[in-house]
Amino acid sequence: MTTASKFTVALVQMRMGADPEANFASAVKHIREAARRGAQIVCLPELFRTQYFCQREDLKLFNLAEPIPGPTTKALSALARELSVAIVASLFERRAPGLYHNTAVTLNSDGEIAGIYRKMHIPDDPLYHEKYYFTLGDLGFQAVDTNAGRVGTLVCWDQWYPEGARITSLQGAEVLFFPTAIGWHPAEKDEFGAAQFDAWRTIQRAHAIANGVYVAAVNRVGLEHGDVLGNRTPGPGLEFWGGSFIADPFGRIVAEAGQDAEEIVVGEVDRALIEETRRNWPFLRDRRVDAYAGISQRFLDAAGTEPKTTK
Repeated sequence: MTTASKFTVALVQMRMGADPEANFASAVKHIREAARRGAQIVCLPELFRTQYFCQREDLKLFNLAEPIPGPTTKALSALARELSVAIVASLFERRAPGLYHNTAVTLNSDGEIAGIYRKMHIPDDPLYHEKYYFTLGDLGFQAVDTNAGRVGTLVCWDQWYPEGARITSLQGAEVLFFPTAIGWHPAEKDEFGAAQFDAWRTIQRAHAIANGVYVAAVNRVGLEHGDVLGNRTPGPGLEFWGGSFIADPFGRIVAEAGQDAEEIVVGEVDRALIEETRRNWPFLRDRRVDAYAGISQRFLDAAGTEPKTTK
C-alpha cells in the first residue's frame, strides 16, 4: 500500500440493460474513463452485470451466477493490470450447487484479488426478494489493502447497519465502499421518495462521521423491470434513484451524481483529514468498549438482559 497522503477514488453510476455482456462492456468503458480522470480505485454498482433480477423469484435466474475466481473476475483482473487501478465489483457468486452469495470482489491494481466480501444483511421486501437467491455472508466484515489505500466494502442493505461500518473501520479502512441497487416503487415516489432518498444518504454520512472515514456509495439509475434471460417482472418495476456520492470523515459531500443519468463520480481521499477529524472528534478514543456487551443480542428487556423464552 502506498504511503502517499492522498489517493483518488471513483464511482461508476450506470444504467443496466437486458444484455449482461453489453452491461459489462459499458462498465469497462466507464472504468477506463475513470482511470483517465485519475482514479486509483474504481467501484461499480451492486450486481452490475444485469438488471436487478431479484424483483421476482425464478429458478432460471440462478444460471446468472458464476464462481469467484471466474470469467468476470478474470476479465476485470486483466483490465486492472492494464490500467493500474484497483476495482471493486459486485457479483452473483455461485459457491457450490444450491449455494449462492451476493459478493463484492476487490481486485488490486496488479490484477490480484485483494479481498472477497459476501453481503451480510440480506433483505426480503416487495420486489427485493434477495433471500430467495443469496445465502448470508460468512466471511465477516473486513478491510483490505490496495496499492492506493486500505478499503472496506459493504453491499447495499448493509449500509443501514452501523455495526458493519464500525467493525470495518476499526480494521483500518480509510474508505467504506457501498455498491448499491436501491430505488423507488413508482407508486410510492411522490409521497415517500424524497424522505427515502434523504434517509439513505443521511445514514451513510453518519457512518462517515461516527467512524472518521470516507464513505463512497454507488447506485444504478433507470427504470427496470428485471429484463433478464428473455423475461421481465410484471408490474411497474423499480426506479433506481442514482445519487451516488462520496462523503468525507466529517460527513461533507465531496462529490455526487444526479438521480437520472450515468455519471462517474471522482473524489480525493486525504489521509491527513482522517487524522485531523479523529483528533477533533475522538469518537474511537471515547468508546466504552467495556459497556457494549448487549450489542450482540437480538433484543434486550427492560433490565438490559436478553428476554427468556418459555416453552
